[in-house]
Amino acid sequence: MSIEVRETAELGPDERAAFFDRDAGIESVTGDVREIVERVREEGDVAVREFSSEFDGVDVGNLEITDECERAYDDLDPELREAVDAAAANVREFHEAQLPEDWRREFADGRELGRRFRPIDRVGVYVPGGSAAYPSSAIMGVVPAVVAGVDHVAVVTPPAEEISPATLAAIYAAGADVVYQVGGAQAVASLAYGTETIDRVEKIVGPGNKWVTAAKAVVRGDVEIDFLAGPSEVVVVADETADPELVAAELLAQAEHDPNTSVVAVTDDEATADAITTAVTELVRARERKDVIREALENDASGVLLARSMSEAILFTEEYAPEHLSIVADDDESILSRIDSAGSVFLGPNTPVAAGDYASGTNHVLPTNGGARVTGGLSVETFLRSTTVQRLSGDGLADVGETITTLADAEGLEAHAESVRVRLERIEDGGS
Repeated sequence: MSIEVRETAELGPDERAAFFDRDAGIESVTGDVREIVERVREEGDVAVREFSSEFDGVDVGNLEITDECERAYDDLDPELREAVDAAAANVREFHEAQLPEDWRREFADGRELGRRFRPIDRVGVYVPGGSAAYPSSAIMGVVPAVVAGVDHVAVVTPPAEEISPATLAAIYAAGADVVYQVGGAQAVASLAYGTETIDRVEKIVGPGNKWVTAAKAVVRGDVEIDFLAGPSEVVVVADETADPELVAAELLAQAEHDPNTSVVAVTDDEATADAITTAVTELVRARERKDVIREALENDASGVLLARSMSEAILFTEEYAPEHLSIVADDDESILSRIDSAGSVFLGPNTPVAAGDYASGTNHVLPTNGGARVTGGLSVETFLRSTTVQRLSGDGLADVGETITTLADAEGLEAHAESVRVRLERIEDGGS
C-alpha cells in the first residue's frame, strides 16, 4: 500500500468535498432507527430485550447491572485498575478546573445583574461496548457529569456474553449512579422516553456507531443531546522540523478506529510530505489492525497534502475544523493562534492524540464533521444550565424605565410598558 502527496491548491471540487463535506453517515439507517425508537417508546422493556437479542445476540435477563460494575472493579487486574484510577483522577482534576462560579455585580447604581449555574438533574451516558472494550469512554462521559453535580448519572452499554470488566470497572470508578446493559438505538430510546426499568433522562451524551448517532438525531427535541458525531478525524499540521515517523504514527493511530476515519497531514515542505508517505507505508505493515488502517488511509477524506505555504496549510485546517488537531512545528503556538476551529489540540512532538484519548485529562468526546466550527467537546458546561439573576432598586428602574417603555410601545406591547409605568408612578409617590 502507498499513499501519494497531493497539492492542496490542486484539489478538485470532488476532492475538496470529501475533506470539507463530511457527515455522520446516518441517512441509510434513519428509517429503521425511527421504528426501533417508536417500539421502545411504546413497548418498553419488551422491545429492549427483543432488540438486544436481535442485534447483540444476547438474551438479557436483568437490564440493570450496577452492582456488577463494583464487583468488576474489585476483581480487576491491579495494574489495569491502577490505570483506570489514574485516568479517572486526571480527567476529574481537569474538569474540576472548569467549574464556573456564580456571580453578581452592580452595573450601575441600583442595577444588580448576574449569573448562577446549576447541574442538569438527570443525564444518560452512552458507553460503546459489545465485543469491544472502551473504559476510556466511560470515564470521559461520566466524570464531567459527576463533577458538574448531576444528581442522577445513568450509563447504558451494549450487552454481551461477558461485558468487558475494564469497561464496567471504569464506569464504577467514574462514579455513575446506575448502569444498564442495553446498546444501540434502543438504548438511546430507553433513556429518552423511559421504560419499566430505565428512567428517562434530560440529556444524552456519548459516542456510538451510526445507529446510536441516528437515534440521537431522532430523539433530539424530546431530549437534549451533546452532538451528532461521525467517524474519527485528525489533521496533523507539520513543518520541516517535524519527525515524519511521528506524524505517520499519529495518522495510523487514528486510522485504526474505523475504515471511514479521516486522517490528514498537511505541510508546506515537500521533503517532509514525501517522508511522511514513506513512513506511513513502512509503519502500517507492523500494525495489528493494518487492514482497517489501510482502508482509512485510502478513503477520499484521507491523505498527505502539500501546501504552498504555512498560511495555506492553516486555511485548509481552519476550513476542515478537525476533531483532533496535532501541530508539530517549530512555532506551534503561532500556528495555533491562527486556527479557531478544532475540537482538541495537541502541541509538539511529545503530545500524541492518544494522551487525550486516555489519560492526560482532557475529554475525548469531541465534535466531528466540522462541528468544531460551532461547538466544543464534552465538558462540565455540557451538564450545566445557567440562570441570569437581577435586582433593580427604584433608582435603577427609573434609570432604564424610559428605554423600556419606548421600546415596548414600539413593539405594540402596551402591557409590558405599563408594568414599568405602574412601578415608576409608585416610586414617584414615595414608594421604594
